[in-house]
Parts: sequence; structure tokens; C-alpha cells
Amino acid sequence: MKVLVINAGSSSLKYQLIDMTNESVLAKGLCDRIGIENSFIKQSRGEEDAVVISKVLKNHKDAIEAVISALTDDKIGVIKSMSEISAVGHRIVHGGEKFNSSAVIDENVMEAVRECIDIAPLHNPPNIIGIEACQQIMPNVPMVGVFDTTFHSTMPEQAYLYAIPYELYQKYGIRKYGFHGTSHKYVSERTAELLGKPLSDLKIITCHLGNGSSICAVNKGKSIDTSMGFTPLQGLAMGTRSGTIDPEVVTFLMEKEDLTVKGVSTLLNKKSGVLGVSGVSSDFRDLHAAADEGNKRAQLALDIFAYGVKKFIGEYIAVMNGVDAIVFTAGIGENNSIIRKMVLNNMDFFGIKIDEDKNKIRGQEIDISTPDATVRTLVIPTNEELAIARETMRLLK
Repeated sequence: MKVLVINAGSSSLKYQLIDMTNESVLAKGLCDRIGIENSFIKQSRGEEDAVVISKVLKNHKDAIEAVISALTDDKIGVIKSMSEISAVGHRIVHGGEKFNSSAVIDENVMEAVRECIDIAPLHNPPNIIGIEACQQIMPNVPMVGVFDTTFHSTMPEQAYLYAIPYELYQKYGIRKYGFHGTSHKYVSERTAELLGKPLSDLKIITCHLGNGSSICAVNKGKSIDTSMGFTPLQGLAMGTRSGTIDPEVVTFLMEKEDLTVKGVSTLLNKKSGVLGVSGVSSDFRDLHAAADEGNKRAQLALDIFAYGVKKFIGEYIAVMNGVDAIVFTAGIGENNSIIRKMVLNNMDFFGIKIDEDKNKIRGQEIDISTPDATVRTLVIPTNEELAIARETMRLLK
């Protein structure tokens, strides 16, 4: 069974074709600058270098056609025809309260995803466009929607409700939903495999750290709390997102800076976070370079980020009454040994100790704990595409 995994953004579309007989990635690629000049498709097979092809991509339908063309191409392709694709798995960011698991896509599912646009205006529309484009090109191929939010549907009310008038929650669905669920689920399950223990016996804290970052408390395989909220803005200070702030800051800024609703949303989502604090960049590599040269604001941005991760870890240890493993994943979590060290420094009270040499290893599965640590600290590269493919196969079987 070959599953095509699609992750559609507003002007880009990432994809992987996975052979589920052995879970090998046959090809992966990116359609970029959709609807913009100089659009292109980039595809690689296995360990081969990517091939970049300039191609006019007026819309997502063009992009899907380009994907199928690349996958079946005589020179760079990996299948003979589209008929070899058994199913398509789509990443969908927001399922609201309508979904507590992945779903085979039909018109009822599509309508429910459209109803979530109000609470995910930046993410759900491109996800919908990607699905509709696939349906046009591959009308007879079954499709599955895998939602970022469903893994967190197991959170208890005291974790997901905000202390606002209850009728506003009932009327508008204002509550914590959480995101990166596919990643948190994948790495927590992989942690159990690596430790050789049942997931149902473990208390795990998963740290998905990238340009967007979130922490999750996973107790017996279920998400019981997570740092992102009603939107991905809540929680940690991130690349360009402010993270959690006093809500009155919003109205204060609107008055003092004469900002519109859209203006203050742009400020907090696109101009804040480590970019806003440092004034340098949202890229942590740039921040480290600037900090090494003595830029105090760049160092402060790094300190704020690491301090925030440390606080959530402590909070979730309290919530779960202990922890068996802490997991770092995503771009920063997998590759940034300095941030990992900053986060876990002075946490030996909890039995968290890391080996300095092991911590220097980047981008691969590894237990970086010292032999005498009572809490295991793992680095596990996330694989959301494989998780989506697994969910797709599970539902269609």
C-alpha cells in the first residue's frame, strides 16, 4: 500500500509518498510559490539530492498535478502511474471539538473543517484547498484527514477551559485545543518503543521545539495538557509569536499604538517572540551567532525561550506527579544542544541529568541521559508524515 501524504499551506505544498509495506519513503518534495511568480517543484528519491523544476503553479490543483507528474516521471519518478497510490493522508491543523480522532474524508467532514475556519483562519483554508485539489485530480482515491488537534482531545476540562463566562465557550468554542498533536503522539509512542516499556505505564513530557513550539504532558499515552491554546499563539515565546502574555497588553497596545485588531494580531504573531526581543532574527542559528558576538538582546531571547520550556516541564511534572522521560523533537529540539542544555540545567533535583558528549549529537535518536539519571532524556526526530500515513492506513483497513 502506497500512501501519499499532503501538507498544504497557503502558497506551498509538502508531500511524501510512503510504501507502507516497510514504511520507506519513496519520494518527498515541495511545491513552492503557488500562485506567485517563479513557482517550482522540488523532489528527491531516497537519499538522492533533490531535483528542482521550474513550473507555473497557478493554484493548488496545478501543484497536485505537478506532484503526480513528478512521481510518475521516467527520470525522477518512483511509480509508473497514479493508480499505484492507494490513499492520500492530509494534515489538517484544526478539527475543533468535532473530531477526537482522524477521519475518512467525506462531505460531512469537509463541512466540519470549514466550520473551524473562524478559529483557524490561517491554517484550515489552505488545508481545505489541498484536499479539494486532490479530490479533483484523484476522485476515486480514498482520503483521510489527520488533525493536529485530535491528540489533545483527551485533555480534562480543568486543563482546556478558560476562566471566561461559560456561555462564551458554548457559543464560540473558546477553549484550549493544542497543536502539533501528530508530532507529540509519534514521539511519545516512539519513546515507549525505545525504553522497551508499555506506553500505558509511562509519564512523558514531549517538547516540540521549532519556529513554532509546544510542550505536551502525555500520561499513559494520552495528552492531558499542552502549552498551545485556542490558537498556536499561547504558550512559549517562539520564532515570531509572543507566547502567553497578559491579555490586557493587547488592549493597551491597541490604544497606545492605534492598532486595529488585525494590526495587533500581526504584531503578536509575526513580529514578536525571539525576533521581537532580539531585533536580530527568528532563526536560532542567527541568535546564537549574535549572542557569541556579545549581543545581549540575542542572548536574552535565548534565555527567555529556554526558561519558558523549563517552566512547562516543571509544571507538567507537578500535573502528572512525576515523569519517566523528557523528549526533544523538531528543528530546535533535535539539533540545538545548547538550548537542550539551557533547559535542563539545574534540574537534577528531579533526577534529570544529561551527558555532555551525548548531548552534542544532532538530528538522530539518542538517549542523552547519564547512567545515574532516574528520568530518561531522549532526542527523537519527529516524523509527522509517517504518523499521518499510519493513521490513513489504519482507518482504511
